[in-house]
Amino acid sequence: MPMVTVSISPLQAADIRAAVDNGSYASSSEVVREALRMWDAARKLDGYHEEMLDQGRAPRSGRCVADMFADHEAEHRRTA
Repeated sequence: MPMVTVSISPLQAADIRAAVDNGSYASSSEVVREALRMWDAARKLDGYHEEMLDQGRAPRSGRCVADMFADHEAEHRRTA
């Protein structure tokens, strides 16, 4: 698997460690991969959403990826 180095804030690093430490994820890589999958899905959804807006068929939601990820994490904790 390709390796990529990124810089994140201390808070983000602590959140990743906490997710692994509490057993929600097996590794920090798993946390980041899931976040990237959600980001990709949000970008695709946003593209679809913009297309619907252009056609006058969709309201603007105002949700960002961080909100979606927080909701996903909360659901993940409830079902874990």
